[in-house]
Amino acid sequence: MNKQVDEQLKISRYSQVLDNGLRVELLPMAGYHKTYAIMSADVGSIDNDFCLADGQHVHLPAGVAHYLEHKLFEKKDHDAFDLFGKLGADSNAFTDFTRTSYLFSTAGKLHQCLDILLDFVQEPYFTPELVDKERGIIASEIQMYQDQPAERLYMGMMANLYPHDPMRNDIAGTVNSIQKITADDLYQLYDNFYHPANMSLLVVGKLDPQETMAWIVDNQAKKQFRAHYQRPRSFTPADPTARDVIRSGHVTMPVTRPQVMVGLRGIQHFTSGRERLKYRLSADLLLALLFDENSANFLKLYNAGIIDDTFGYQLEMQRGFHFAGFSTATEQGDAFINQVEDILNRADAELDRSQQFFTTIKRAWIGRLVGMLDSPETVAERFAGRLYDNALLTDEIAALKTIELKDLQRVVDLLIKPARLTNYQVLPKN
Repeated sequence: MNKQVDEQLKISRYSQVLDNGLRVELLPMAGYHKTYAIMSADVGSIDNDFCLADGQHVHLPAGVAHYLEHKLFEKKDHDAFDLFGKLGADSNAFTDFTRTSYLFSTAGKLHQCLDILLDFVQEPYFTPELVDKERGIIASEIQMYQDQPAERLYMGMMANLYPHDPMRNDIAGTVNSIQKITADDLYQLYDNFYHPANMSLLVVGKLDPQETMAWIVDNQAKKQFRAHYQRPRSFTPADPTARDVIRSGHVTMPVTRPQVMVGLRGIQHFTSGRERLKYRLSADLLLALLFDENSANFLKLYNAGIIDDTFGYQLEMQRGFHFAGFSTATEQGDAFINQVEDILNRADAELDRSQQFFTTIKRAWIGRLVGMLDSPETVAERFAGRLYDNALLTDEIAALKTIELKDLQRVVDLLIKPARLTNYQVLPKN
């Protein structure tokens, strides 16, 4: 077990890759009474098409990764949710485009909770009857999201950015696609992506690292897995210069105020996870410099009534793709689109006169990340595994400190291209 110590933040980190390939990260945090654990598989909604080592191509219905997440808790004679509940622990799970995660938080009985987590994730039980039972639940979930303006706005923007790629589809699939999912489909996805070598386990908060690692090693030693694992080749987005981004789109819904979102598609140009992390942090700083509520751009748009307190922006980075989004509720949708795109296209000029504001924004971001260390849940949830070469929040803080204004200029050069911009609006039906 390797130990690393961040001397400045006084935090120790313990790492070990087990014999079966599972990567375990332990982050004891003195003075806390709760422990938070998250186990993730490097598979998500975009991985329903993949190619095996022997060249065989597998196509599964859209939404299969999310469906599997729902059914993995349920076993022949019990439900893992109930086991956690009996121990006073909270448990949950989520699926995104490229990752599926299972988690719990507890104020005691950590050993038992870890065993439950490892066992239910690593011992699948899917039957036609159990799979059929879930269809109505997931169909209702899909329909519920279809009725939410914010979800329609986001997915409309994604469909414009990635018109030929699986990111255009809802993570849960469609009501039609989930009707096709079988128990065999779940096993097919599970057997190919839920090997320990394609997974990670992070435990944060109140824990003894030696004792906790021993519990995990003992649990894993009792199980048999394939000796040699090769992850299937799954989806990689095409270069956006080869496939056009759709310029605009809209949908009408029973909303009182129009909502609008501008999207900007990135391209992949990273040689390592840590390079990807530095790029993401640099992009976060660039967007803050351009659109932070203390920026001249924000105040101009706010004072003109083009945006209000609903305005937000984000950079989302996942395996194989990343994008930026800017959204607000406004009656001046076209003005918002034009202004956001103009600000992005003027980013070079903004950087030339922004050294002082950059320093202020950077200090604020460092303070924000340091403040997140007060929450074991946040520390765990920000862990993205191999996407950033297993960087923890402490690594983000260290990387952020090294970023200079020239790193933001590199983001401008790589990210901001007019041909990769789109917009989408949710408009009132009347």
